[in-house]
Amino acid sequence: MHSGVLINHREMPSQDDVRDSDGHNVRGEGLGCCGWTLVILSGILVMFSFPISIFFCIKIVKEYERAVIFRLGRVTSGRAKGPGLFFILPCTDSFVKVDLRTVSFNIPPQEILTKDSVTVAVDGVVYFRVLSAISSVINVSNADSCTRLLAQTTLRNVLGTKNLSELLSDREEISHSMQVTLDAATHSWGIKVERVEIKDVKLPLQLQRAMAAEAEATREARAKVIAAEGEMNASRALKEASLVIAESPSALQLRYLQTLTTIASEKNSTIVFPLPIDMLQTFLTKGKYSRSTTSEIL
Repeated sequence: MHSGVLINHREMPSQDDVRDSDGHNVRGEGLGCCGWTLVILSGILVMFSFPISIFFCIKIVKEYERAVIFRLGRVTSGRAKGPGLFFILPCTDSFVKVDLRTVSFNIPPQEILTKDSVTVAVDGVVYFRVLSAISSVINVSNADSCTRLLAQTTLRNVLGTKNLSELLSDREEISHSMQVTLDAATHSWGIKVERVEIKDVKLPLQLQRAMAAEAEATREARAKVIAAEGEMNASRALKEASLVIAESPSALQLRYLQTLTTIASEKNSTIVFPLPIDMLQTFLTKGKYSRSTTSEIL
């Protein structure tokens, strides 16, 4: 039963364990006779110089920090120390502090040629943190700088496969794709990329003018179509109204009165009163008849 517990514990290594390229756990090998001799001499020196040596042997790391200890150039115990107090030998041990807090940095504007041959300038922001303190120290010389440079090249590679329309509309998908790509590349460095965001996409001035002209033309065409549809609907309504008035002549008189009421409420000095064509037709007919009679008499 104890052996089963030990086996399960070995199958779940800590995030600070050192691993090789095959994923196997790597512990510091033996220091050898010379190494152990130096360690023993260093311990004896600490004992003889006690309590003065205590100020050089005891170190403190904060809650968000971890210390990677090297003893004669080898990582001790395969794990990072902290938070709190830890003990080192002043002559044989050295340590490196690693900050585990999330770090953000801006990706400088990158000139990118999209898939449809449009040159744009794109910048972004990346959020990452150290997941394995030991891997970030022994697997890469400067994890922060390497992550920044990799983010720039990844931004170029990902956006180079997108069209301009996709770049402007699918920012969330592009950010997720970049985050997955960066996280897979920095895993061996002990870096966890938590989030990637595209901040701004700057288009050339000529392209902005062309897109603005295209959008304006599209809106004008849409406005003309809407106006034509309105005229058509209005003409249909007027046709139906004329049919109703033709069936009931009194409706026309009521419409006249309503129009006069509307004009009078606006305090106008001039009132235009429409007359029916049928009324004028009588006078026109009489005028023609009188002219023809006069011409016959003459």
